[in-house]
Amino acid sequence: MKIEHIALYVKDLEREKDFFEKYFGAAAGSLYHNPRTEFRSYFLTFSDGARLELMHRPGFQEIDNAAARTGFIHLAFSVGSKEQVDSLTRQLKEDGFQVVSGPRTTGDGYYESCILDPEHNQIEITV
Repeated sequence: MKIEHIALYVKDLEREKDFFEKYFGAAAGSLYHNPRTEFRSYFLTFSDGARLELMHRPGFQEIDNAAARTGFIHLAFSVGSKEQVDSLTRQLKEDGFQVVSGPRTTGDGYYESCILDPEHNQIEITV
């Protein structure tokens, strides 16, 4: 069994799509649009075949995306090496994104950093 995809509601569909394409190498499929409900989405595919669906619909309920709450907390991307973690974290910081933690080795042995995407969803970058 495998996870087929993960979905994320966003306020600015194009900005989030561009973020994942630029920094994580995602390839976006065609925009899906349901004119009756105004629902729009993109499926993003990553090099290993994992997929993320970015969705937008007017009037959806926003929630506080604090790091310490129930529900999904972050997406983690493996970039292959400590040097890549450092490099991508540095690039994101230089481009104005907030670095929440790291790069560092965690108590359970992961080398990682955590940043916030344009809508303050937490993204973990790890080896």
